[in-house]
Amino acid sequence: MKKILFVSSEVHPLIKTGGLADVAGSLPIALAELDQDVRIIIPKYQALKLGEDVEYRCTLRTDNREVNIFETRLPDTDVIVWLVDYPDYFDHPGNPYSDEFGNEWADSAERFSLFCRVAVEVSQNRAFLDWKADIVHCNDWQSGLVPALLTLEPNRPATVFTIHNMAYQGLFSKEEYFNLNLPGQLWHPGALEFHDMLSFIKGGIACADHITTVSPNYALEIQTADYGYGLEGLLHQRHHELNGIINGIDVDIWNPETDPRIPQNYTSDNLPKKAVNKAALQKQYSLPVDPSIPLIGLIGRLVDQKGIDLVIDCLDSLANYPVQFALLGSGDKGFEHRLKNLSYLFPDKISVTIGYDENLAHLIEAGADIFLMPSRFEPCGLNQLYSQRYGTLPIVRKTGGLADTVVDALPDTIADKTATGFVFEEPSVGAMLETIKRAILLYANKRSWLQLQKNAMRKDFSWKQSAEQYLNLYNHL
Repeated sequence: MKKILFVSSEVHPLIKTGGLADVAGSLPIALAELDQDVRIIIPKYQALKLGEDVEYRCTLRTDNREVNIFETRLPDTDVIVWLVDYPDYFDHPGNPYSDEFGNEWADSAERFSLFCRVAVEVSQNRAFLDWKADIVHCNDWQSGLVPALLTLEPNRPATVFTIHNMAYQGLFSKEEYFNLNLPGQLWHPGALEFHDMLSFIKGGIACADHITTVSPNYALEIQTADYGYGLEGLLHQRHHELNGIINGIDVDIWNPETDPRIPQNYTSDNLPKKAVNKAALQKQYSLPVDPSIPLIGLIGRLVDQKGIDLVIDCLDSLANYPVQFALLGSGDKGFEHRLKNLSYLFPDKISVTIGYDENLAHLIEAGADIFLMPSRFEPCGLNQLYSQRYGTLPIVRKTGGLADTVVDALPDTIADKTATGFVFEEPSVGAMLETIKRAILLYANKRSWLQLQKNAMRKDFSWKQSAEQYLNLYNHL
């Protein structure tokens, strides 16, 4: 049994801004089910959704600050969560990275530097918790100082650093480094220094014993200039200690057989029942209720990374085809405005809901025929996994985790029953439109389409598989 300290700035369902929270809320549970002793450590933000059972454990002093540690559990599990309580930094309205008005915190370096120091103390059993880690598993830049600080410790635990998105790096000025009172011996290009700046993420990449990212393909992409954000050389240098492990999904929450958020449950054995959800989705989105027209769904942040500009530029042409389009998302105000305009121009074809709604997200996954995900980059992606589980065939761009998890419907993959969706390479309107047309043509062949749905629904995207790969890695370290 390994003692694993999981260090994360967000954990679902306590607090969530993105996919990191889903991983931090699911992977420790899956590891615990494999009989590992996993503890999660996270800052005690004001916005945490905590139950009643939070108890004070200890006070420790680090960097001349008194920090309290509280203990709770992940809801409905035995996984222990330690909360780092320092009210000056964490007890404010807002989320982990920005205040209630959406402005980034001015003291992010101080906040996450303190969090990292406390994680080091806890891992080394210097926090009066009577527990010493064998493995410290850090996630994204907010925890990047931990592997660096641990290199200065004798008898330290092994460290793993997972990159969920290279686009966020935790870059601060050189002055900030010295204000933070960090050890001078870490100020060099082999540790925390990046072009005369402090880089939190570099601490993780340069100093961890092993680096993982959230898909095999993304692990290759971040070693190139297009995706590496200046750290591609270092990542390439460490490629022997770098690999990709696909995120799992919560197969209890995302299960068409038992999902309480959809009007009609179904399995791969009674797929015609899916039509009830399609009719409900068409009604909800004020689209003509017609089972014969392919319905394309899209859920996501309306930002460049997600390829939303491509979608907007292709909707005009798409409106000439027998197809409907239902979107749920929010983001760039310009994109929101243009999408709304298109929905007024083509009310029978295009319907748009700005915002996020969990029930509606489930209805789109269950009710759509096709799910569109044309991301410019996508470290792992979750919606293409949910879609396959619901027999809603994804159309994705060949990047990151999308390339690893969707098998393009081509003559040979259709024949050997491995095809689970549609893939295009170039991030262009033309390439995407051709692929959508290809899907519409195949949709007309009910027998082939049904086989593709069954192929997709049979895939195992559970956390158990991913957790076994992580455990294998821990055992090798």
